[in-house]
Amino acid sequence: MGVGGEKFQLGTVGALGLSVVSSVSIVICNKALMSSLGFTFATTLTSWHLLVTFCSLHVALWMKFFEHKAFDSRTVMGFGVLNGISIGLLNLSLGFNSVGFYQMTKLAIIPCTVILETLFFRKKFSRTIQISLSVLLLGVGVATVTDLQLNAVGSILSLLAIITTCIAQIMTNTIQKKFKVSSTQLLYQSCPYQSLTLFLIGPFLDGFLTDQNVFAFNYTSQVVFFIVLSCLISVSVNFSTFLVIGKTSPVTYQVLGHLKTCLVLTFGYVLLHDPFSWRNILGILIAVVGMVLYSYFCSKEPKNAEVSPQQTKEGDSAPLISDSLSKVENGGDDGEPLKVPMWSSKYSRA
Repeated sequence: MGVGGEKFQLGTVGALGLSVVSSVSIVICNKALMSSLGFTFATTLTSWHLLVTFCSLHVALWMKFFEHKAFDSRTVMGFGVLNGISIGLLNLSLGFNSVGFYQMTKLAIIPCTVILETLFFRKKFSRTIQISLSVLLLGVGVATVTDLQLNAVGSILSLLAIITTCIAQIMTNTIQKKFKVSSTQLLYQSCPYQSLTLFLIGPFLDGFLTDQNVFAFNYTSQVVFFIVLSCLISVSVNFSTFLVIGKTSPVTYQVLGHLKTCLVLTFGYVLLHDPFSWRNILGILIAVVGMVLYSYFCSKEPKNAEVSPQQTKEGDSAPLISDSLSKVENGGDDGEPLKVPMWSSKYSRA
């Protein structure tokens, strides 16, 4: 990439910080929009988020903040559609399951990602990394999981949501390495497919879950203001998501996601006076210990300790706080072949 592309290169710490701040902000904004104003059309709102993100990146491209880089269209299309489907399945999972079971679904994404990366990438996660992840999941589970009501349809939807989310996040990392594209370039090209997928299924999915019509909703000035604000914040959320996964790993991104969950719970109690119990406090403290351990053990392990000889030398699990910048956005180690999982071959054939 040229000089313009370098403006978009952020360090790992900057990417993680941007992800946390933007994600917590959009959760608070959407909570006000959905809980206070009654706009509960989550899937349709996400399609608007992605559309605004694409338009913003198109303006950035026009202003030469980054360079357009075309690559395999089948990969981009498959990746974009898969991302859209995974979002729809997560929303369906929430609709068919209790909140507690939905939280368990999100917790299951980390072990599923570890299993997939171990099987398809032959990555090795050290015992200390596994222990720290277990402590993290225990803490988040204590803080967020309450009722666990099981049903067959909800369980199937949750399983599909977990698998598609894991694959989509692994592909986010893999595509950037294989095609040597930056997070910005990948997001710009995949956004239209994600947005179109969600825009087509969103009104039907939201109507099914809420028994309301998104197009018949009473759009007051206050509702429109929060929708616009949510869409603007989403630009930062989407960009930082791709940036974090590209610079670190899908597992690290999920760890960061649970940190954001703890922050949302804390801010909800402090700012919005949401109900808070000693169980929430205990769970958050345990989760923070797990995150600290994860970051510490990652920083102490050799760069190539968690990958096989066939992999790139970029570590599987970057610490949440790093003293040095990650690899540049548009590639891995110089001149070293980059491997992709077996399941991505169906998208990469010409």
